[in-house]
Amino acid sequence: MIVGIGVDLVDIPRFERTITRTPRLLERLFSERERLLKPHSLAARYAAKEALIKALGGSDGVHWTEIEVASEPSGRPLFSLTGSTAAVVAARGITVLHLSMSHDAGLATAYVVAESVAPHPTEESV
Repeated sequence: MIVGIGVDLVDIPRFERTITRTPRLLERLFSERERLLKPHSLAARYAAKEALIKALGGSDGVHWTEIEVASEPSGRPLFSLTGSTAAVVAARGITVLHLSMSHDAGLATAYVVAESVAPHPTEESV
């Protein structure tokens, strides 16, 4: 059952200007592995993290560096969650996170679908 959906869009040139102006943002937003990537890939990962927070319904207990966007050998993106962020996702009954990302024409986008095996406790049966 789908319990949350999130989408985000990032203007890559604006994102690049922001991280150039405030380089410490990289440490606050990205894992060590992510920081090795090019700005357009970082912008897509930023969008993915924002989309995840939207799918979760908020950022309580979520920490940016505990959300890492990795890739399967096939190239398919996935979340690697640790710490309190992983605990928040588990506590909300989320068992699967689907992630799609893209960047083109100066924009990066990400779409997240959060799934649970059972209905969310606050939902009423129909």
